[in-house]
Amino acid sequence: MTSGNMSRITFYEERNFQGRSYECMSDCPDMSSYLSRCHSCRVERGCFVVFDRTNFMGNQYFMRRGEYADYMSMMGMSDCIRSCRMIPMHRGSYRMRIYEKDNLQGQMHELMGDCDNVMERHSMSNFMSCNVMEGHWLIYEQPQYRGRMMYMRPGEYRSFMGGMGGMRCMSLRRITDSFH
Repeated sequence: MTSGNMSRITFYEERNFQGRSYECMSDCPDMSSYLSRCHSCRVERGCFVVFDRTNFMGNQYFMRRGEYADYMSMMGMSDCIRSCRMIPMHRGSYRMRIYEKDNLQGQMHELMGDCDNVMERHSMSNFMSCNVMEGHWLIYEQPQYRGRMMYMRPGEYRSFMGGMGGMRCMSLRRITDSFH
């Protein structure tokens, strides 16, 4: 991979890209030693998920290419971004199985595209586990891609009760080049 294609995000302590900055091109489990706070950022290439706790824990926020001069107040966040994860671009198909119960049990639906309302489309009031087979996804607690979200990369997620703080899973979408 050439450096011209690498993802890049720069965090700034102050609004409007002022103050001390920290540039990141990969996962960073603890940003607190680089910045004391964060009020703005610029995503030059790629997509990232930022977290309000170290080690990719806590509330998550999706950041795509663009400038966020005061994104903390726009998203209702505090100034405590503590870690970030780079989302690799996926070329190819997307596939996920969602299950109504923990441990990949109960009613199952296989998805290959976005779903803005799990309840309406699949007659499920919620889903409690999933298997992401291909692609990278965002899962939201409310229909229409609203509320808290969680980034899902390929793998089995046997219970959302711990990792998502007991939130319901009501909509999901693929992270693609044309994501908007």
